[in-house]
This record gives sequence, structure tokens and C-alpha cells, in this order.
Amino acid sequence: MNKIASKIRLDEHRIICEPFYLPLGNEIAIASAAYSSSLPLLLKGPTGCGKTRFMEYLAWKLDRPLVTVSCHDDLSTSDLVGRYLIRSGEAVWTDGPLTMAVRSGAICYLDEIVEARKDTTVVIHPLADNRRELPIEKRGELLTAPPEFMLAVSYNPGYQSILKDLKPSTRQRFVALSFDYPDLDREAEIVVREGGIGPDLATSLVKLGRMTRGLKESGLSEGASTRLLIQTGKLISLGIPVHEACRASITEALTDDPELLGAIDEMVSSLF
Repeated sequence: MNKIASKIRLDEHRIICEPFYLPLGNEIAIASAAYSSSLPLLLKGPTGCGKTRFMEYLAWKLDRPLVTVSCHDDLSTSDLVGRYLIRSGEAVWTDGPLTMAVRSGAICYLDEIVEARKDTTVVIHPLADNRRELPIEKRGELLTAPPEFMLAVSYNPGYQSILKDLKPSTRQRFVALSFDYPDLDREAEIVVREGGIGPDLATSLVKLGRMTRGLKESGLSEGASTRLLIQTGKLISLGIPVHEACRASITEALTDDPELLGAIDEMVSSLF
């Protein structure tokens, strides 16, 4: 794929309007400094706490296209770098999202990087150190990333295990930022803005979210994320009764266990 074709495709990834993002600390300044210094970025935090929204805001602020890849168990090196495809009886090279981002100086965000295969993540090593190079072995090509390119990855430490964790050789290449759920007032402000509901209702939803996050010792792997609270607010703003909205967007989304379902239902009844 030539540079003109890459540019046309990347135009779809440019964020025009400013995304709503409420800073929790000095993360914007640190990420901007990392970009200026050509350093890669590692975001750590629980599900739905704002890591992806932060990357959208950063891309908008830096005026760079954002190429996001949702990593999974079957993600191969070819999925990231590219492959030959047969078109009209001819083998034609097609850049993968990582290659496309490197060629055009975009931000490439690998979401939940630990979900990818171990042999796949090795391909980012020369991109994430001072070399800033991407080898394309199938083409015998070595790309050097321009100053505008940035590599960012994320993962959820709550799912860490021996089998699913970043190797020290990988994680020590990155500037790391830890994310967590905001304090009650800020989280309520986010739910008001994104969910389209009033402050009192948003505060009650955040309190419910915090209560579910306390159920980890009772077998709940993850409590309600800020994302789930926003989704619940949107249902309520469209006329769905509060209890039904909470059941559909929080309770049923978190668990299938009858005892935990009952416990969360009781929390909802106590707050609403």
C-alpha cells in the first residue's frame, strides 16, 4: 500500500470534535511529553475507566489520527503488520493497522495488549525503543517511524496472571500511566455529561457502581464500570424506568450468578 492510499484510509481515523475527558491528574501533560520525546505509552486500569477515551482525547489534542486495535487471542503478527492478498489473480500487499500508522505518523493504540499472542507482541519491541523501527519480513522492508508516530498499549491489571501478563522486556520500554475510577463527584459529573441525566440520579448510580465494586470478595470479578453507569444513564434518559435500566445495563451485565444477581438487585432497591 502506498503512502497516498494510507493517508486516505487514515482520514477516517482523525478525530475532529473534542472528546469529553475529565482529567484525574497530570496524565495529559505526561502523555504529551512522552509524545514529544518519541516515547511509547502504557495505560493500566480496570475495564471501562476511561483509557480509550483518554487516547481519543490525546489524539485530538495532538491532532493525529488514532488507529485502535482490539487485541485478542488469535491476533497474529500479520494482522498487525500486513499480508499479501490475492486480487484479480495477483498477490497484492496490504498494510496492517500498525504498518499503516507507522507509515503515516498516526497514533497506534493496542487495546488490551495482554490478550494478544506472545509471539505477536514481540513485533512491537523495536518500535517501542530508541530504534523506532518496524520490520516487515514478508517484504524485506524496514520502516523507521516518523516523529509524529506514537505507540500506545493498554491492559487491565485486574486480569493479570502468569499466563496473561506483559513481559518485563516489553513493559520496561513504556512510559506507564495508571488509571482508576474517579472519585464520587467527578464520576457523577462524567455520568451527567455522558449519560444525559441529572446530578442526583447520577450520584446514586455512582454509589451503586461503588457498591458493586465491593463485591469482588464475594466472587464478582469486576464491579460496574463508569462505562456501564453511563449506559444506564442513557437508558433512563430515554424513558426506561430506573430499576429496569439498572437490571439490564448493570446487574445482568455483571453476572449470571443467582446470589450475586439478588445482591445487586437489593443494592438497586436501597438506592432508588
